[in-house]
Amino acid sequence: MSLVSTPTANAGEVKNGVSQEEWQERVKLAAAYRLAALYNWTDHIYTHFSVRVPGAEEHFLINAYGLLFSEITASNLVKIDLDGNILADPTGFGINRAGFVIHSAIHRARPDLKAVLHTHTKDGAAVSAQKDGLLPLSQHALAYYSRITYHEYEGVALDLDEQERLVDDLGHSNVMILRNHGLLAGGVSIEHAFRELHGLERACNIQVAALAGGRDNLHYAPPAAIEKVKAQSVRFRGGSDEITQKHWAAAIRQLEASGLSRFNQ
Repeated sequence: MSLVSTPTANAGEVKNGVSQEEWQERVKLAAAYRLAALYNWTDHIYTHFSVRVPGAEEHFLINAYGLLFSEITASNLVKIDLDGNILADPTGFGINRAGFVIHSAIHRARPDLKAVLHTHTKDGAAVSAQKDGLLPLSQHALAYYSRITYHEYEGVALDLDEQERLVDDLGHSNVMILRNHGLLAGGVSIEHAFRELHGLERACNIQVAALAGGRDNLHYAPPAAIEKVKAQSVRFRGGSDEITQKHWAAAIRQLEASGLSRFNQ
């Protein structure tokens, strides 16, 4: 197999070899990867999104290490277990070990989170490097401000002993800033995790733009408003609300209108 061409997988063969439920999750995860490409959330072949395999909670799907997010399809995702054993890899590319370390840690410790999405965007990484982290500067930020957690940078996430600290820092939250690194969002579904990440990315975009005018010019949301939005946003955090599904459906329409819509193959 040439490394200069996109590896292909027999979509029919993969689809016929998995349950209908797994195929549906594969399609949605591939769509999330391609949406990340559409929104410029990518870092070349790096970073990773994952989802648990329905009916086999100790298994999850993740991208092949070497494919661009715009090349991900339902059939070329890699299936691994929580110990990093590759169960199915139609590409032969294997996986990014850092992806395994981060995602397996969360999937093992947090069975409530079915999907985990991690990015290295410019603005997400910039906020992760700012001393005060996410600031209460926008409505987008306030949706996360009271529940965002932080994990200190320890180097590239290749060591298994970091997993315990990563999980401890995440705690009961599903959104985290990895210091000097990037953003992470988990969800009860791919749709939920994607909406959480989308809003967090926007909050970081706004913060970086606001800071361009100097910190002395910033106007922080008042404490009463912070508490009000914290209470208001509770009903959207479970991931099964109607808004989550509307958000996802609109994103899929964007994807289908772009040149990146061949995710269901």
